[in-house]
This record gives sequence, C-alpha cells and structure tokens, in this order.
Amino acid sequence: MNIATPSSTWSHLIEPGRVHGSLYADSEIFKAELEKIWFRTWVYVGHVSEIPNRNDFIIKSIGPLPVIMVRDRKGEIRLLQNRCPHRGNTVCVTEKGNRSSFTCPYHSWTFANDGRLMGYAFPEGYQGADKSKLGLGQVPRVAIYKGFVFGSMAPEGPSLEEHLGGAADAIDRLCENSPEGEIEVTAGFLHHRTKANWKFILENECDGYHPGFVHASIFSVADSKIGELYGPDSSAVSRDFGNGHTEVDLRPEFRKRDEVLSWFGTTAGKLPDYVSKMEAAYGAEKAREIMIDGTPHIMIFPNLFIAEIQLFVIQPKAVDETIQHVTALQFKGASDFNRRLRQQTMGSVGPAGFLLADDTEMYERNQRGLAMNDPEWLFLERGMHREGHDADGYTIGHSTDDLPSRGIWRHYKSLMEAE
Repeated sequence: MNIATPSSTWSHLIEPGRVHGSLYADSEIFKAELEKIWFRTWVYVGHVSEIPNRNDFIIKSIGPLPVIMVRDRKGEIRLLQNRCPHRGNTVCVTEKGNRSSFTCPYHSWTFANDGRLMGYAFPEGYQGADKSKLGLGQVPRVAIYKGFVFGSMAPEGPSLEEHLGGAADAIDRLCENSPEGEIEVTAGFLHHRTKANWKFILENECDGYHPGFVHASIFSVADSKIGELYGPDSSAVSRDFGNGHTEVDLRPEFRKRDEVLSWFGTTAGKLPDYVSKMEAAYGAEKAREIMIDGTPHIMIFPNLFIAEIQLFVIQPKAVDETIQHVTALQFKGASDFNRRLRQQTMGSVGPAGFLLADDTEMYERNQRGLAMNDPEWLFLERGMHREGHDADGYTIGHSTDDLPSRGIWRHYKSLMEAE
C-alpha cells in the first residue's frame, strides 16, 4: 500500500457494512492517512483560552507533528511548525509559556513569534543569505470557530464552516451551557498513550453499544443512570452529520426526565450560583431548556471529541500507537460548576479513573486481535435496517447502532480516494 494506490483499492477494503482489518494495522495505510487526511483536512489544534495574552504559546500537534500555537506580538493566533529550517532541530522545547521569540538550541537561530527569522549566531558566515526565506514553517490555513482553533496543512480546500457543517451546531450548544456563552480550556491536560490504531478510538467515541458492558462496573459503583441511556429501550439516537462527524444525541432521554442538570447527575439546588447566572443570561425558560438538554456527545472528524464534561484530542503517533489528550471542560462564569467538572473528570479519566481505563483496555485488545487474520473483516451492519432521517435531513439510528462507524468510514473512503 502506498500513497499513489489507485482509488479502486479502497473499495476492496471498505464496504457499506464492513471494513477490512488491515485498515487498522497496515503501516503503509497509516502513512497514506497522514498525507490524505491529517495533512489535508481541517484538524482541531487548540482553544484560544489556552493562549489568552500576547506572546503566549503552547505546543500542540497536527497528527504526529508538533506545532507551536502562539498569539504573536500583534495578538494574531498562528500555528508555527516546530522545526528549525537550518538543521531540522526542535525550536521550542518548553510546553507552554510567554515569549516574543524562539531560539533553536542547536545553532542559536532566533525567530520572532510570527515565524520570521530574526538572526543567527556568527552572522558573518551568512553574507548574502535571504532571511525572509528562512523563517519557521507555518500551517497554511488557520480558522477559529467559537474559540476552537483548527489548522489545515492544505493551502486550499473547503472552508472550516464547510468542513464542520451540522457539527457546528453542537459546538454552539456546548457554549450555551456557559452563562457567558464561552468555554475555557484551562484545567490542564492528561495524556493517555494506548497501543492501538487511532480509528478504534475515533469509532468508539460515538459507539453507544459498548457503555452498558464495558463501563458496567463504574456505573454500578457510582449508582449512575448513564447505562440506561444506552439500553435497548433508550430513545437516544446516533447521528451522522456527514464529513465524518458523528453524535450520540442523548437529549430525548433527558427531556423525558424533564429535570434541570439531570444530564450531569445533580440537581439545581446543588449548583444555585450557576443556575441563577444561567437564568440571568438566557431567561428562565431558555436556561431551563439548556440545563435539561446538557452538553453534546460528538466526535468531530478526525480528532476532536466533546464528551459531555470533557474534551478529548486524538493524536496518532504510529499505526498502533495513539495519544489521547483530555481535559475537563470549563464554562466561563461558572466557578461552582467548573469545580465539579474537574472533580468528575479526575474520577473518570484521571490516573485512577475508570472510564478511560476501560476503553483503553478494549482498544488494545482490538489491536492485538488483528494479528489473527481470520475473519479478515470487521462487521458494521448493526441497525442498517432501521436508519432514518431527522428534521434536518441527517441520517439517524438507535443509540446502540453502528451508524456512526458507517458514517466515519464513508467519509474516510472519500478522502483516501481523492487525488
């Protein structure tokens, strides 16, 4: 398999109701994915709240490649490639901070935080060199939606709005859960490495079939009602927004309960400050609707997962190695709620947490299972017979159906076939 593989090859690996196991295990396919997906489409990089001040920076990534997300001296957000044009060394080795320039530790080339080469050691050796052509590489396209920063390594292509499509509505709904209409990414990240292909994680995030089994222990210990949302009698739906974006929409179940903050497992009386601020911001009726519906459960292709109370970023490192970067969502102007969000995040995905440990074990078992080539194919037909459409025309199914995976693979195939 190589990047120049004829497009017809993908039809032999991806069918409407099944995919070939080599898609998760072939290192040549992984290389092709980097070129045709990670370095062409829009990829979530970070959030503006992570670099609130001029000259703030933080190390992020596009696929396996590190980039410096920086707010330059003029306040513009840039994505700089963390690679010196002189010998390829890593320019910035500090995870985050505030500085107006970056100096390569190898030969002391210094760059402004807008990427320009400012100077080099012993300049007499560079007579006639054109500094304007020796700056840091920059991600060609940067776009921001509601504070979410996306980058595309492709100089041309669909706009971010075109890429997001209906998934943008989920980001809107997320931000509405703040009395100030904004989220903040300020709680710090946990980094979880798993020996599994990134697409197992991509599919799992909106797989409503597994929670009642994989997470049964934590649901039992916590006396949680979450398992009910993914049972056979649930009214929750899975949704395919197109462009690889998928969702498990739990609002039908929360609306049946008709209880403010039930989605978070609490009551209005336990978060009085948050409730009063929401009512002041939106009015009592609208605030009640928002606090009943809760936050979305959506996977924005290829790497951003908004998981009710957390934000996950998927980073592929190798065909069988992925890092999940996870942080607690924080809602601007909601300090009492934010404290609870941090606590619950630590309990579910922290070092001693249960949820992510459960999922990671499944990912790695999946990856090991691929070493056995019989059967060669993975079956994705659950719910094909009962697919329908919502009022906006998006394909929906039961919350436990394979509809999200089928939507992901349909988009994946279109990207891999593109010239």
